[in-house]
Amino acid sequence: MSLDGLNLVEIGERLRLAREDCGMTQADAAGAIKVARTTLVAIEKGRRRVRMAEVQKLARLYNMSVNALLRREAVHVDLVPRFRKMDMSSEDAADEAARMLADLLKSEVELENLLGVKRTRNYPPERPILSGNVRAQAESDATELRHWLGLGLAPLRELVTLMELELGIRIYIRPLKDARISGLFAYDDNLGACIILNAKHPLERRTQTLAHELGHFISTRQSPDVLHENEPENSREERYANAFGRAFLTPARAVMQKFKEITTGSDRLTRRHIILLAHAFGVSREAIVRRLEELGLTKTGTWDWFKENGGITNEQVRQVLGDLLAVDTQRPTTLRLGMLAEEAWRQDLLSEGQLAQLLQLDRIELREMLDNLKSEGSEADELPKLPG
Repeated sequence: MSLDGLNLVEIGERLRLAREDCGMTQADAAGAIKVARTTLVAIEKGRRRVRMAEVQKLARLYNMSVNALLRREAVHVDLVPRFRKMDMSSEDAADEAARMLADLLKSEVELENLLGVKRTRNYPPERPILSGNVRAQAESDATELRHWLGLGLAPLRELVTLMELELGIRIYIRPLKDARISGLFAYDDNLGACIILNAKHPLERRTQTLAHELGHFISTRQSPDVLHENEPENSREERYANAFGRAFLTPARAVMQKFKEITTGSDRLTRRHIILLAHAFGVSREAIVRRLEELGLTKTGTWDWFKENGGITNEQVRQVLGDLLAVDTQRPTTLRLGMLAEEAWRQDLLSEGQLAQLLQLDRIELREMLDNLKSEGSEADELPKLPG
């Protein structure tokens, strides 16, 4: 491979990460290729151009291929300017989250290019928001999408995996510094739809954020969205996305049926009823009560009454659900992205350090992810091979 046109800083960083993966000091590596330690330092910092013969020696020393060190499937992604127009009051936090989304999107596409994988999209038709009752439109569109996906009225258990594998939407879950930001949505004509969720939020909150962003994808996918926690519904687009998310996660007919099953024989809506309903649909306690209010199954203001009278605590949830209580076993990456990363590592296309940098994970998180994926595929040698 030619070194012409490659970024010196990036080459140096790749060489540094590969050396550290081997647990080798700069002095040892410099001695092995017969240069001064200061020369190797300059190479790793991008201040001195590395020669191809030196790259070849270092690749052998680090037990890597030259291709793994130098190959770069360059992708240009810049989502930040799109989001600046969305919310000037929290521009810095939104910009930072947008940069993280852009970096993760770029990393996933580079992994796909490196492995020769083509992303499959299965996007439903866009449903522009029309004049008239926006919530009725959202309910109708959510029901239509459920039928299009063959879901019927069944509760959704793995919305991330459904949207990632069935629709082909790119989803990332990372801690965002500003806890008020629940998620971001963006659409690129070449790379498709992508969403980042705030890993600091509980599972049911992330699920609701994802359903909200799915509403934007269905109705206004060319317009980026920054969702802030407790954001007021100031536009038809926001009212649509909120209503779509509620209808998609908690279909009216299904909620009515489950409500009847759970409350049969009772003349009061209890905390136990709310806990069981929220668990059945995988949403927060507040979300399910607000949905009951919206459907006329309980009085408006019911949730406010519970808040004023001690709320519904996590301890009460544990007492009601017991072993049924869902544990948030969040992976450091989504299933598909983790599989791409594991395959690139298995084929020796990228080192552990390069993958950690690419996916914005620390080494411990990456190793745990690779170990888990490796254990899941430990019987691979005994399984039938896929046709080449």
